[in-house]
Amino acid sequence: MTISDVALAAGVSVATVSKVVNNRYGVAASTAEHVLSVVAELGYESSLVARSLRRQSTNVIGVLVAEFEPYSTELLKGISAAMDGTGYELLAYSGGSDGGVKVGWERRSLSRLGGTLIDAAIVVTPTMVMSEAAGIPVVAVDPHTGPEGIHTVDSDNATGAREAVEHLIGLGHRRIAHLGGRTDLESARLRELGYRQALETIGIDVDPNLIRVGGYRPDTADTPARELLEPAFGERPTAVFAANDQSAIHLIEVARELGLRVPDDLSVVGFDNIPEAATSSPPLTTVDQPLQRMGAEALRLVLDLLDGTPRARHLQLPTSLVVRASTAPPPAR
Repeated sequence: MTISDVALAAGVSVATVSKVVNNRYGVAASTAEHVLSVVAELGYESSLVARSLRRQSTNVIGVLVAEFEPYSTELLKGISAAMDGTGYELLAYSGGSDGGVKVGWERRSLSRLGGTLIDAAIVVTPTMVMSEAAGIPVVAVDPHTGPEGIHTVDSDNATGAREAVEHLIGLGHRRIAHLGGRTDLESARLRELGYRQALETIGIDVDPNLIRVGGYRPDTADTPARELLEPAFGERPTAVFAANDQSAIHLIEVARELGLRVPDDLSVVGFDNIPEAATSSPPLTTVDQPLQRMGAEALRLVLDLLDGTPRARHLQLPTSLVVRASTAPPPAR
């Protein structure tokens, strides 16, 4: 549907339709109302690119993610809910077809979208230190490198991890393993730090044989999970703290394949509190990252940047432990 089709159906000139859809003066109210009714009937939308060239804005906020998975989906829910009443529209764009492993996917995405399709961007877990060079306001959610460069929203990863392990210690576990995240992410480093701090506080030596890199994904976590649950040497752990829920849920599946019962034989704690955590079997004890709130705060931050409102560069939200059925005291010796 083109602007010429609207003009023909409404019986007016293309110039008149252009004035109406772009809210410009010079058209009688009755004519404008008639044109808008035709626009609605035909489903006409003016080009975002053309609109941006005319107005120097599109009223669209872009959300750039490496891929659409449970973590980014929860953030998008929060962003979408907070978008109501702002006058802006939302464009969700997946720019990392490799799952975000390749460094620089966010810069490529911003170069495609910035200035012509979007007025500002929220970038989820960017792989590199971002800067203001994008030409539009940018807010990063949980960047790989931590809160450096541009405005950032994240959660208290270290404290959340420490509380998860303290929960296992409180149940009586002493041989606690860690299925870590990706080595290039600051969030993964902080979660391992919290794991180590909890053990060291009560005098438990950190055993390197009980730490594996799971990579935050079920496929990359499979072999490390089996190495923890089928140790080539030493005892099997009685509990595992996984750096995210997807890894934790997969570890439970691996435990079941190996004949281990959760939580009777093995306790498991995750991190994120994605919806799947509550519906896993058994329901997963996890650290709640307020993902939807993080998304909403990122949107408010980027709107303030568009308005020129000063904001602190780093907003960190608290985490909380959600205890469910995947944790229990260790089995009796």
